[in-house]
Amino acid sequence: MLSRALNHPLLQSHPKLQISKASSTPPHRHSLSFLPDSNDGNTREKSPGLSLKLRGGHLGPRCITSDHHQELIPDHETVPDAYDWDRDNASSSEGMEIVENGSVAKTDDLAGKSLWVQIKEVMLFSGPATGLWICAPLMSLISTAVIGQGSSTELAALGPGTVFCDNMNLLFMFLSIATSNMVATSLAKGDKKDVQHQISILLFVGLSCGTLMLLFTQFLGSHALTAFSGPRNLHIVPVATKYVKIRGLAWPAVLYGLVAQSSSLGMKDSMGPLKALLVASVVNGTGHLVLCKMFGHGIAGAAWSTLASQIVAAYMMIEALNKKGYNSFAISIPSPNEFLHIFGIAAPVFVTMFSKVAFYSLITYFATSMGTMTVAAHQVMMQMYGMCVVWGEPLSQTAQSFMPELMYGRTRSLEKARTLLKSLMIIGAILGIVISAIGASVPGFFPNIFTSDTNVIQQMHRVLIPFFVALSATPCTHSLEGTLLAGRDFKFVSLAMSGCFSLGALLLLLISSRGYGLTGCWFALVGFQWARFFLALRRLLSPNGVLYSDESAPYAVAKLKAS
Repeated sequence: MLSRALNHPLLQSHPKLQISKASSTPPHRHSLSFLPDSNDGNTREKSPGLSLKLRGGHLGPRCITSDHHQELIPDHETVPDAYDWDRDNASSSEGMEIVENGSVAKTDDLAGKSLWVQIKEVMLFSGPATGLWICAPLMSLISTAVIGQGSSTELAALGPGTVFCDNMNLLFMFLSIATSNMVATSLAKGDKKDVQHQISILLFVGLSCGTLMLLFTQFLGSHALTAFSGPRNLHIVPVATKYVKIRGLAWPAVLYGLVAQSSSLGMKDSMGPLKALLVASVVNGTGHLVLCKMFGHGIAGAAWSTLASQIVAAYMMIEALNKKGYNSFAISIPSPNEFLHIFGIAAPVFVTMFSKVAFYSLITYFATSMGTMTVAAHQVMMQMYGMCVVWGEPLSQTAQSFMPELMYGRTRSLEKARTLLKSLMIIGAILGIVISAIGASVPGFFPNIFTSDTNVIQQMHRVLIPFFVALSATPCTHSLEGTLLAGRDFKFVSLAMSGCFSLGALLLLLISSRGYGLTGCWFALVGFQWARFFLALRRLLSPNGVLYSDESAPYAVAKLKAS
């Protein structure tokens, strides 16, 4: 079929374009040369009515189009030996694309670079992207440090309070993942109008979810906290309710800003989250010093400070998206088909995030039933864990931003996708050791930062080993799961996560009934995290996995515009 396409009369008779043959060059390569114009001797850069998309090494997926003819050539079809690339042209065309006006545009080919250059580029992207993920736990960690210096009761109340706020925020990360996936996929197809439309309908979904959460926290928050805390800790419910209701006012801005943040990351821009983090952290820290330290408002002051910083961060991400040429205030109600499409992505991701959040919440639930001192120690360790674990999330975001184009975009290459994953895993392994060591050292050597209660400090020191072991696996796990999400292997990810949650919940129930205390709960977290790692790794190494199977390779049809 390819030889028939290359011998098409349109190509053979075109006065300014010919296909050169070079038998001495390696097989399966092609070269297109533009002949000088007979009038001025200059190379013509534009062929009216003709659009060829070049790939480094092969024309695939191939689509040769004209004003009256289009022939689609499958990506797997063998290229005849008679048509060879010139070596110089082949090497210079890697990552290049010739469009209908004859201009040459360089594509963003991160995976085509060497391994160590890849690692550098990934770190340049994922470093600033960390700001998106550490913003919420950083705010809660600041609250924990400030409140812990004043009252153990308020410190204990932060446990269910932050579970209700931060873990619910994690639950809505399905919206973030769906946004990044849909935006990155639309960008891989080169359709800017579709990108704007995807952003508009997702902004509507984010605003709707935020409004519902606002109503839920104001009217049902106290009932949920009472059920969560249990009869032994009813004295902390009023304090926790005050915290939750204040922070709940920010829900619409938080989820609206979440869509804007995820859109920027899907566009491979990570500087916006970094700027938002810096400004929001300053606002949050200043608010804690003024409201909590100077005026003594305690947990209520911490909640107002966090609310203000979240609104500022959301506003900055909205403005960052506007500067990219997209209207972040344009909201569109999705059609039934669009809603089903979003639901098809979001539903399995929601199950995944729900299983993760439910397991973390379940650990806090069992810790809460062990008494005020135990839940206070768990609050400190869980906040430190949350602060450290998100440093691996940018690796997942990197995979979701860069993998779609390599898996089913215009520059599809599963081999390059595997190489990119290798870079992510190397970074993840190093990052896992570093953040685990730092995360365990802070409460281990400097526990007075959080509390001066010796009973709480003893409980904290008992879980340092499982804290380290559980945390060390998370960056690599995020790299693997981000690749699965980029490949839209949602069914497996949701089933694996829900399975880990079910087994982990049974393990927690057994540990609690046997009286192993807080240490046993944290060893259950170790099993949960490493099970996720091995399941995701096994799936990606499978011959039927998204990095090895060519069965679902899409066709990339070039859009034709009349010259």
